[in-house]
Amino acid sequence: MVSLRGLSALLGVAVSLASVHGQDTVADWPVHNNGLNKVVEWDHHSFMINGERLFVFSGEFHYWRYPVPELWRDLLEKIRAAGFNAFSIYNHWGYHNPKPGVLDFESGAHNFTSIMTMAKELGMYMIIRPGPYVNAEANAGGFPLWVTTGAYGELRDNDPRYTEAWKPYMTEVSRIIAPHLITNGGNVVMFQIENELGNQWTNIANKTDNTPVQEYMQLLEETARESGIDVPLTHNAPNMNGYSWSKDFSNATGNVDVVGLDSYPSCWSCNLSECTGTNGKYVAYQTINYYDYFTVQSPTQPNFMPEFQGGSYNPWGGPRGGCPADIGVDFANLFYRNLIYQRVSAISLYMLLVARHGAGTLLQFYDYSSPISENRIIGDKYYETKVLTQFTRIAKDLAFTNRIGNNTDYTDNKAVATSELRNPDTGAAFYVVMHADSTSSNPEAFKLQVNTSVGEITVPQHGGEIALSGHQAKILVTDFKFGTKTLLYSTAEVLTYSVVDGKEVLVLWVPTGESAEFSIKGIASAKLVSCGGCANVKVFDDGGSNTTTVSFMQNAGMSLIELSDGSKAVILDRSAAYQFWSPALSNNPLASGNETVLVHGPYLVRSATIEGRTLKLTGDVSNATTISVFAPKAICSLTWNGKALAITSTNNGVLTATVGGEAQPTFSLPALGSWKVADSLPEIHANYSANSAAWVSANNTKTSNPTKPDLANGNPVLYVDDYNIHAGTHIYRTTFPSTSEPPTGVFLNITGGTAFGYSAWLNSQFIGSWLGLSYLDRAGLTLSFANATLLEDGKENVLVVVMDNSGHDQRAEALNPRGITNATLLGSAGPYAFSAWKIAGTAGRQDVLDPVRGPLNEGGLYAERVGMHLPGYDDSKWVSTPTGKNTLSVPGAGIRAFRTVVPLSVPAGLDMSISFRLTATEEEKESSTNQLRALLFVNGYQYGRFNPYIGHQIDFPVPPGILNYNGDNTIAVTVWSQSSQGAEMTVEWNVDYVHETSYDMRFDSAHLRPEWTEDRLEYV
Repeated sequence: MVSLRGLSALLGVAVSLASVHGQDTVADWPVHNNGLNKVVEWDHHSFMINGERLFVFSGEFHYWRYPVPELWRDLLEKIRAAGFNAFSIYNHWGYHNPKPGVLDFESGAHNFTSIMTMAKELGMYMIIRPGPYVNAEANAGGFPLWVTTGAYGELRDNDPRYTEAWKPYMTEVSRIIAPHLITNGGNVVMFQIENELGNQWTNIANKTDNTPVQEYMQLLEETARESGIDVPLTHNAPNMNGYSWSKDFSNATGNVDVVGLDSYPSCWSCNLSECTGTNGKYVAYQTINYYDYFTVQSPTQPNFMPEFQGGSYNPWGGPRGGCPADIGVDFANLFYRNLIYQRVSAISLYMLLVARHGAGTLLQFYDYSSPISENRIIGDKYYETKVLTQFTRIAKDLAFTNRIGNNTDYTDNKAVATSELRNPDTGAAFYVVMHADSTSSNPEAFKLQVNTSVGEITVPQHGGEIALSGHQAKILVTDFKFGTKTLLYSTAEVLTYSVVDGKEVLVLWVPTGESAEFSIKGIASAKLVSCGGCANVKVFDDGGSNTTTVSFMQNAGMSLIELSDGSKAVILDRSAAYQFWSPALSNNPLASGNETVLVHGPYLVRSATIEGRTLKLTGDVSNATTISVFAPKAICSLTWNGKALAITSTNNGVLTATVGGEAQPTFSLPALGSWKVADSLPEIHANYSANSAAWVSANNTKTSNPTKPDLANGNPVLYVDDYNIHAGTHIYRTTFPSTSEPPTGVFLNITGGTAFGYSAWLNSQFIGSWLGLSYLDRAGLTLSFANATLLEDGKENVLVVVMDNSGHDQRAEALNPRGITNATLLGSAGPYAFSAWKIAGTAGRQDVLDPVRGPLNEGGLYAERVGMHLPGYDDSKWVSTPTGKNTLSVPGAGIRAFRTVVPLSVPAGLDMSISFRLTATEEEKESSTNQLRALLFVNGYQYGRFNPYIGHQIDFPVPPGILNYNGDNTIAVTVWSQSSQGAEMTVEWNVDYVHETSYDMRFDSAHLRPEWTEDRLEYV
């Protein structure tokens, strides 16, 4: 293994002594714009927008996983409220391009233009990542499934067939994005080409060109430029094992403007066995040395993390509820600060908020522990992230620093490591302190030696020590500018500041029960004027130097210190910092202290505007809440969500009022019953005719797929994608003649992705199932005909195989086939041969009948093909289940569809989340009654895949817009029993939370819920 230092020497990469000693000693670095424009530029330190340096703090949001355009603003307002100055989106080639020659950027959520418009309106920069490959734990990594047949080559190279496939999509998505670039008056500042493609070299050390991939990247870049993209083109390395696409590293073909690094230090999955190098909550930061990696890969570019762990996905078989404990509050505190420790100046969390449109992903649950949860609730992970993003937003000097030192010599405790970042222009410094062993949670106390404008100081100066409690880190500042003032040092962390009527309000915080000390230059004295949570506040005049130092012990709450010139310092514990907001008064993404007000108390503050002498606030609360507002003296009235507030106090220039009703808002859901039921497997019956438009004859004798099926027994190719059938459940129907010595069984080998399964029937009689395993993507079974009746000699027996396709693999493995690779009739008088094969898949196959819900929403079950899951389907002839019963049962092996229609009437002014809970009657894995596969459809959208035998996910949130909050809702569940003993499950729905809100959740969303149409009858 070659070390970073050795490899850099081997490759002739210029590495300063900074990479060896942890110091950045180079004073002058080139500013780049690569001849594009001077709107977006960059250098070794940071990105610059119109000449102003920017510390980028962003997070990922996938609109195609949240297909309700009317809710996107709700989500983006929460991102902005936390202090993020940017957000990132993946586009999805497969979502927009269901078949060759068909591009959909209009139907429902396919039209993502409003996201770019809202970025401008709300004041956030955008990073757009259109692919064509995105990975994203999506089906085939975001490829349209029609490219997975092998007919387009190996993919992600310069094969002309593949180029012809992706170019229309990339051209059109670039054309749509171009008017929203910052160079055209919008807020899109970066455009990522491809995703985690680290194959520029076949041999990195020798720099042996991988020409097909290099030319592919070059083609993508040229297409973007030709389509009007003139902001920096970026790329993200999948890990620190390679060096690709950086102009600093080489001048090879395909280099982009700025490269970055993706990292998931606590395992990208809730199943830790999926991680080989980062397998646990708190890996040692020495093993993830980003600083030295960037010194080799991109020394003249910003240290950029296009993806840093915001959560982990929960795969099939993962723990119920995901793994929030692994990547919760402590993870956010420690590892996000560690990025600053390593002088990273551009961060995008993946994911920032989670969502799931069920059929679009490979996974049972996509991501469970991001700052904003799937049901849109915000909690401690969000708030802990917010206390850092609020700081980085106002810490302007942080975007231009050198790392001066990185060792354990800064403190009197060798268990504590410090990274000193210093702005060479202003002298402001940021001391990031953390455990030297980042796996440690031992409580540590220490004093820190800092270098300030008045010389070296050991802090705190007046007693007490700095504390690291548990898995925590801190960013402590010196010579920190806020307004016209300078914070000489602080052992409390800075949260934010504002300038109100020309006077600064500085906000600091420490964890509950810790002591801290801060010193402000140019201040003669200070006094405590309001004590909501402090004790033993002491003020020190430091020797006539016109510098005042305050030390304090922080308990729960907020306290206020008035400085001699009328400015203020607010001190908070962690819980108070969580509820402290600094909404901007403009849509300037760079807005900081001069353009904000400060509000303490609410669950969420969405916005603040001043009209005349009224400050108008909007936000959410879950109960009556006292708010404290730091606003100009000219403000004489407050409104909250449009309603005037009674101001109860104006002491110390802080306006106090109460928001929210007296009682906590509630909402009671109506009962789900009663249900109606119908058969959803007519294909096994003797009188069924497989001659509708649902069926395609499987008669191909060749396949372009590189994995060849076994055709020795005379079967045709039985890969579903070869017949333009791609997603969800597929049904095979074949026949074979009876003879005097008929076959006694059949061997089936089927590939369907991890956790897939299948069941088979012969002449209407069940002969067996592959139940599936979370870690197997293919399985062979020998199924006996002993429990079936073969027809008399000369007649055709009918074999039906129902296969659940759990999705295509990712990267190069997207070409792995789906379907039957071998079907062989067994018996002593063989060989036998099947007469003919037919396959039924999604209605219309690649001709999507339901473009609003998209190409991945449905599979080939009878109920899906004929539209039983859709609003407006006529179920008047269905049988009713027992009144009030939410237990859905299938007697024996088979598939049934269940429907109910339930009205909702959610009062205006409430935000609430509704989740469906699916549970098996018997939870034990050995139980035959839980050997089922169920799909949950809400108003036609697939929002849950439930397989209790394999996985344990039971709660499925469904957002407003999919649910009609002011009218009828069609709930449909298909239940596939894979056991001859039948299956049972229960469906319930629950309210996750109820908040009072300014957001209108009763928006008209009828266009997102198109109803059943008669053309479905062609697919019986």
